[in-house]
Amino acid sequence: MSEFAPPSGKTNHLRRRSVGGIELQDDRGRRHTVQIEDLSEADRALAEKFGYKPVFKREFGYLSTFSFAVSISGLFATVSTTFSYPLSAGGASSAVWCWAISGIGCMCIAASVAELVSAYPTSGGLYYTISRLVPRNWVPSISWVVGWLNLLGQVAGVASSEYGSAQLLLSAVALGSGQIETPDGISFNYVPTTGQIIGVMAGLTVLCGLVNSLSTYWMEKVTKSYVIFHVLVLVTCCIALLAKTPREYRHDAGYAFGDVHSTSGWTPVGWAWLFGFLSVSWTMTDYDATAHIAEEISEPEKKAPWAIFLAMLFTYVAGFLFNIVLVFVMGDPDSLDNSLEQPVVQIYYNSLGPAGGVVYTVCAFIILQFVCFTATQSLGRTVFAFSRDRLLPFSNVWIKVNKLTGIPLYAVWLSILCCILINLIGLGSYAAISGVFNVTAIALDWSYCIPIFCKVVFGQFTPGPFNMGKWGYLVNIWACIWTFFVSIIFIMPTEFPATADTMNYAIAFLGLILGFALIYWLAGGRKFYTGPVIEAEVIETEAGDESDASGKEKTRQDKSFG
Repeated sequence: MSEFAPPSGKTNHLRRRSVGGIELQDDRGRRHTVQIEDLSEADRALAEKFGYKPVFKREFGYLSTFSFAVSISGLFATVSTTFSYPLSAGGASSAVWCWAISGIGCMCIAASVAELVSAYPTSGGLYYTISRLVPRNWVPSISWVVGWLNLLGQVAGVASSEYGSAQLLLSAVALGSGQIETPDGISFNYVPTTGQIIGVMAGLTVLCGLVNSLSTYWMEKVTKSYVIFHVLVLVTCCIALLAKTPREYRHDAGYAFGDVHSTSGWTPVGWAWLFGFLSVSWTMTDYDATAHIAEEISEPEKKAPWAIFLAMLFTYVAGFLFNIVLVFVMGDPDSLDNSLEQPVVQIYYNSLGPAGGVVYTVCAFIILQFVCFTATQSLGRTVFAFSRDRLLPFSNVWIKVNKLTGIPLYAVWLSILCCILINLIGLGSYAAISGVFNVTAIALDWSYCIPIFCKVVFGQFTPGPFNMGKWGYLVNIWACIWTFFVSIIFIMPTEFPATADTMNYAIAFLGLILGFALIYWLAGGRKFYTGPVIEAEVIETEAGDESDASGKEKTRQDKSFG
């Protein structure tokens, strides 16, 4: 990794001196020295270059890191829960081509994020990079906005995933209950209510909190097997759908790639067709989740960025193929608007029968729970990292790490509480839950593109092992342009005319969290928040005099990069 130049502009003399130890400061302000030979290379870099004391065990290797990155997208399950968006927006062609087009923009964001993570692998993710990418005076205000946007996106992402997980679980129960004839058409004997979905969601979210209370060792073991299970489910489902779907439900290539069928009410249809981008952006997002566990990965500057890039590439290619399979076997799209509001679940039922439908719906549920497990792990580390830098109220509580498990338990359970609370609004309006899905992509992508934009504009970036060289500038620019374009689409109602039941409330969520962040900033945040803090200081000795205690000196760094 490249040598760090202090924000003050002073020359770094680490190359001309031998480092004797790292002085660490705990949450009570007490200091103690750890000899450099007692730290791993990654922990030394964390303390020496980024000013943070190592508190997590580095249990994640190549496979588990890649599996973690893949699990964030949860392709098989997230497509199942968001397929209704392109289907109602523009029909089969929207499902296929929106994925192909939007996926390119998402890959540009993923590559740009991976490049930044390689250079600055800390639990703060892209929020931390602001301290290295912008002029010193701008660090507090910009990192404050990026931090709160990222936090909103992650909370909304976990909350919407848990809601979708509850829908899939109860849909599996409905499939097993059998169908009946009703005045409105064919329905199931059991149809879950919104209250039941939210109740199950709350229970699943608590389960997610319990899993994330385990040590990093067990989380690594759980995560490692995920990618194998996911790929097996995806491949076997595609083969089963293509082999078993009755002829009356099949479509030809002309329909799959060319059908434009909108039920959104928007005109022209070409505008409505663009709402299909939401499914892709909700699936291919949270790129920096792997960065938030960087302090638990060995060689994070290499493994984390490659895991991000390769996981998103897998999601892009496999997702494109999976959508093609679905539109080939989905039958009449109007018949998929069933009482479950889960068109892919209905496809499984129509093509594979009750047993096959239940099996793959349960598989989708398990995969989406894996998404929630890993996303909550990332969210908990984000709360910890932001509290470490005093971005959140009561920061001294959320940074406490449990001695038994080595996990920031308070940060994890604060995350769980926030996710449950944000989903409770579904008791009043189902449209508000759709707004949670929408705001996930908007908030997360903007929290990535602000640092990417700063990298391009200020030119202070020092690349890590993963970098795009001369292509980086073009990829970064397109990532920002694409994010601005799709954000306009994602704040619009997906149905027209808009009513209280069809309104897109994403803009309300966005305004609420940014309004809170502004008030908190004006009320006191600007006085005590100066950017990412320094918890570790390097103790250096002059070369050739390392054994002389009187020759030791401390290189005192500022208490913050701000």
